[in-house]
Amino acid sequence: MRKPVNQKMKLETATFGAGCFWCVEAVFLQLEGVHEVVSGYTGGTTVNPTYQAVCMGMTGHAEVVQIQFDPTVISYEELLEVLWHTHDATTLNRQGADVGTQYRSAIFYHTEEQRQIAERSKADMDTSDMWDDPIVTEITPIDTFYPAEDYHQNYFQLNATQPYCQFVIHPKMRKFTKDFKDKLKND
Repeated sequence: MRKPVNQKMKLETATFGAGCFWCVEAVFLQLEGVHEVVSGYTGGTTVNPTYQAVCMGMTGHAEVVQIQFDPTVISYEELLEVLWHTHDATTLNRQGADVGTQYRSAIFYHTEEQRQIAERSKADMDTSDMWDDPIVTEITPIDTFYPAEDYHQNYFQLNATQPYCQFVIHPKMRKFTKDFKDKLKND
């Protein structure tokens, strides 16, 4: 969902993998200061991967979202906080029933500052009492980002009655909106 951008505003980019990109996109689209969320693929070897190839685990890519955000409204640290609280960062290559390297927990950093913030945030989360198991989230530099096919964009918003949305995304969104109500858009 794209909003008009003030020319004086300098947006930054964050890229996260946390399971199915439909779920992750639905969460981050709701945050104040987020201007755009694009579902896509990164971290693999195939040029211009397709959803089918990624889902079959043939490309090495992760399903990710690329987020354009205004750091004067929401910080990278706050985005990471949402990431940690909206997926299981302790399961290798799995989120719920979605299994495979394409569903891995990953932070793809765009700058050295993002790498440092992500490493510190991961270490803080790993020593917290949030999970019993260690965090397996990879932190790697962003490579080429490939936007997913058009029918994946704004998926939850456009397909809320689909069974996957009803049984997987809706419960996640209820918990997210309760836990992060102070960070949600007002519109």
